[in-house]
Amino acid sequence: MYRILKPENNLIDVCSNDYLGFARSHKMRDAILMEVNAHVQSLNGSTGSRLLSGNTTYAEGLEKEIANWHNAEAGLLFNSGYDANIGLFSSVPQKGDTIICDELIHASIIDGARLSYANRYSFKHNDLESLEAKLKAAKGNCYVVIESVYSMDGDTPPILQIQELTAKYGANLIIDEAHAVGLYPRGLIAELGVQDKVFARVVTFGKALGCHGAMVLGSETLRNFLVNFARSFIYTTAASFHQLASVKIAYQMLTTADVLIAPLKQNIATFKNGIAESKSFPLLPSSSAIQCIVLNSNEKAREVAGALQEAGFDARPILSPTVPKGLERIRICLHSFNTTQEIQLLTSTINSLLDE
Repeated sequence: MYRILKPENNLIDVCSNDYLGFARSHKMRDAILMEVNAHVQSLNGSTGSRLLSGNTTYAEGLEKEIANWHNAEAGLLFNSGYDANIGLFSSVPQKGDTIICDELIHASIIDGARLSYANRYSFKHNDLESLEAKLKAAKGNCYVVIESVYSMDGDTPPILQIQELTAKYGANLIIDEAHAVGLYPRGLIAELGVQDKVFARVVTFGKALGCHGAMVLGSETLRNFLVNFARSFIYTTAASFHQLASVKIAYQMLTTADVLIAPLKQNIATFKNGIAESKSFPLLPSSSAIQCIVLNSNEKAREVAGALQEAGFDARPILSPTVPKGLERIRICLHSFNTTQEIQLLTSTINSLLDE
């Protein structure tokens, strides 16, 4: 299980989170350069934390633009999605409060919750009865945490039912939208129109937006609280101007992303239609860019990943303990830039490897 780092390769990308191709976009690169050159007074680095020398009117303006895009009252920038979740969950829930997380929640949320003094529980994945049982036992202020698209399964929870259930028990709903923004330009919560019923959302810029960083969206009160108490915000050097400019340009490109979302959706459909049904190696239910085939063991996951790499695809195995034992898998990430021919070759190769 020893991990090693691997450099870039020339294989067909079916593993990265660059769903819309922004990270490799020359158009985006040129626009970022123009934005940087248009601000001749900008520095190479931010020089300090935002509470000291690292804050700028540009950063504050960008926060307002992004919050408006996602139909939120306010937002606060963090240097990464990990920093955002660490800062949010380690500071907002207090001693005597309760955090209830879906059992498949992202590791950064788990780590943030562990740093709080609140009581922590998990409920069965997407299971409303399990969630309600935990809500009945909750004490203090309660925070229910889900993802709108899960990073390892690619599925979407029953968001509206969960929102109604949390409201019934007076709990605060927090939703990580890291893997939703892109397939849904403003995020799935804004698309469903329930943003005003959610305590906080976390959006990240390192996936479909092709750059780096994250933002916690919520009320102006929440933003001010995080500025004062989120340690991963207070005690870190602020993002550089180049990073902020990249995020700004990515959001400008997102306003016209329909031309990229359409081929992404078509590739998702082509992949799902092309995978043969298998009782031994099922394709997990997902309508997102994340498509997973459960292979039941680390050995089988490594074997299939290796064969796909030999066939020209950059596919990676997801092994236990990252996922529970027995649910080891190949996690396929689809993109707008993958061709129909690539998807068809991918599915036929997978089918031949898993032929029962």
